[in-house]
Amino acid sequence: MTGSSPPQPRRVTVLGSTGSVGCNTIDLIERQRNDFVVEALTARRNVELLAAQARRLGARLAVIAEPRLHGALKTALAGSAVEAAAGADAVIEAATRPADWVMAAIVGAAGLAPTLAAVRRGAIVALANKEVLVCAGSLFMDEVKRHGATLLPVDSEHNAIFQVFDADQSDAIERIVLTASGGPFRERSRAAMAAVTPAEAVKHPNWTMGAKISVDSATLMNKGLEVIEAHHLFALESERIDIVVHPQSVVHGLVYYKDGSVLAQLGSPDMRTPIAYALGWPNRTPAPTKRLDLAEVGRLTFEAPDASRFPALRLAREALTLPGGPTVLNAANETAVHAFLGGEIGFLDIAATVERTLELMPGGNLDSLDEVYDLDKAARATAAQVIAKGATVRLAESTDRK
Repeated sequence: MTGSSPPQPRRVTVLGSTGSVGCNTIDLIERQRNDFVVEALTARRNVELLAAQARRLGARLAVIAEPRLHGALKTALAGSAVEAAAGADAVIEAATRPADWVMAAIVGAAGLAPTLAAVRRGAIVALANKEVLVCAGSLFMDEVKRHGATLLPVDSEHNAIFQVFDADQSDAIERIVLTASGGPFRERSRAAMAAVTPAEAVKHPNWTMGAKISVDSATLMNKGLEVIEAHHLFALESERIDIVVHPQSVVHGLVYYKDGSVLAQLGSPDMRTPIAYALGWPNRTPAPTKRLDLAEVGRLTFEAPDASRFPALRLAREALTLPGGPTVLNAANETAVHAFLGGEIGFLDIAATVERTLELMPGGNLDSLDEVYDLDKAARATAAQVIAKGATVRLAESTDRK
């Protein structure tokens, strides 16, 4: 009798390996070293951490996106067998390398081109980048279908929906619900939020995330982006995608069926759970996360989001109705969050900047990636002008008061 061959290690690439999602992915891979072979790792500019990860995992390629850091990366990898490269084109090339599974965790619109490169190879792509679907959702999903790629959502909410969404009976689904922690300012008045500092905004009550994503959580823009993302992932109209605030972050997503059943995915708030689900798919792989104890949690609460204090939700839904609107929304938000973290604008100015940019930008149908990039660039320039004009107004008001 001939025995079956042992399963071959899965060859993986991590785009954005030094960010929060990337580091959690590396942690899981290191705990199951025999199950994975690392093809490539990329980072924006954290040379030291990228080189350390590449050495430990025996990656074939390490890429730093910032071209001027190429020399530093080569020095950090000296004496190893890891190939070093730098620049945006090298990041895209890393995505084209022969990996079975690719984690797309580059934050922002910068992740679009490399993620598409992985999709066009027909790879299994674990998507942790909201902006890819927000900026170019229809184009991106068309490419997924055209090239036979498998798209696995990694965002905890979309991953939860994916786990309980019966795609074979999609006509039986009435709606889905994405949960939100409410962020650190859930109970603050709008007046109090005007004084919020960047240091306060990046302190999420439940999740450990990067600065930009943490600010998006604080404004609830992350939920607005997730509505747009879910629209593309699950082919649902905005009206069939709801948001509910759930401060405990235990229930991550719910699917309502027409027979009255509601299926939900629950778990302790730890990104390693959805990452592990994607990493092992279609099987399940171990994760060292805290096991959920409902008796210990004691109570789960839910409430409707306050659209007046968190206008980002309204802006995202409005953007979804406008040609090119989501691309403008995302570009303006990235620009405004960067300005807020740099101390240029206040917390409430983030949503105000996005709203004003949406008013000023004509948008338009996006039939190619070049058109997406052009609109993204124009929206960023417009948002920067809105921010600069606002700073001029604030300076004039300050001078008048003296």
